[in-house]
Amino acid sequence: MTFRQKLEEELRASAEDFRSHVEQRDATLQAAFAAAEQLAAMGAAEIARLIERAGNAAAAPAGEMAKIGLVTTFATRWRNHEEARGWAAEVLNRRTTFAADGSQIYAEKTTSIPIAMIRAGWFENPHDPTAGYTKQSSIEILTPGDLFREQEEPMNPNIRVDERRYLAEVAAVGEFLRRKEGWRERGERMPLAFLDAPLLVPFSQKGLQRSSLDSTVRLVALSRESKVPMVGYVDRSFSRDLMSLFAAVPGCEAVRNESLFDAAILNTPSAGAAALLSGWGSRTCFFYSTRRGLEVFIDEATGVSEVGFVYLQTTADSAPARIDVPAWIYDAGMLDEVVDVIRGECVVGVGYPYALEAADQAAVVGGRERELFFRALQEFANREKLGFSVSRKDESKKRRR
Repeated sequence: MTFRQKLEEELRASAEDFRSHVEQRDATLQAAFAAAEQLAAMGAAEIARLIERAGNAAAAPAGEMAKIGLVTTFATRWRNHEEARGWAAEVLNRRTTFAADGSQIYAEKTTSIPIAMIRAGWFENPHDPTAGYTKQSSIEILTPGDLFREQEEPMNPNIRVDERRYLAEVAAVGEFLRRKEGWRERGERMPLAFLDAPLLVPFSQKGLQRSSLDSTVRLVALSRESKVPMVGYVDRSFSRDLMSLFAAVPGCEAVRNESLFDAAILNTPSAGAAALLSGWGSRTCFFYSTRRGLEVFIDEATGVSEVGFVYLQTTADSAPARIDVPAWIYDAGMLDEVVDVIRGECVVGVGYPYALEAADQAAVVGGRERELFFRALQEFANREKLGFSVSRKDESKKRRR
């Protein structure tokens, strides 16, 4: 039996499971549409009582829902991509955008002693013909001590590597926020920084360390204090915050579906009706986060989260991106401008912010650089008489694949 025949046989055997999934998805979508319609008709006090009764709803719509609804379309239309790029050029002209990303190598099996390298890359573009862009990266070596010290309990070193990479990305964004403080007084257009990660992640021992959570909280506070906007951009989100809110609406409990996510619910049409979020540039209203495990983001004075989110349609047909946004941006009336800047970056990047794409290019460790890393590591070990070696087998397999 050929591979194709085996594959077709397995697919036929699984057909009933797929049909069942589609039926459950359709029921979930219908319940989500009904919940969205009911929420749009509720007042703020009624929604607040609904969330309080539910106890586990992870999102609370901001006041703008009463004005724009659960979702709002992007009114500007273009006849071709040239017109779209012209619009983006106006939005981005003489406006500085910044993005940070990171990559890593953890040589767990390749070297006889554990060692890792992280690389943080960043891209800063003033969108000014008289000033060039900056595209840089930094590297950091993590020794066995870095990987294993200060552990509250035994931990996979990969988690520590993830943590240090994330901290490097956050540090790069933080440095930009400090430099751009006072932009209004200098007569500059509003800048925007992108972090290639969600802000609303309940870090834990199984995920990243407490230091990662603390650094995120400090970054959000720095954005507020410096009055420099930043966002956490998630191109493919698996969050269910809106689903938990929809499921809290009476009669819409069918929204609880562990195989679906907010982005899919928003992007999928149902029973002849258009998707909740359809049309390039459309977005949801702003939602404050009420997710359990993220109490550290709650403002003690107001009891409201300092971070929220919107979903933004950045392509014609793919699922929307999730944008985690410090709440001060919404409160200051700057959300529309921030979203327009993201739209502009996505026009240039054809569905993905160009600044993040460039930061990824600065951060990525390519195959040749990976080979150079292990060669330099072996030469260093020999020179310093450290008595450890680099395995050729694993690297050879990576090259062949």
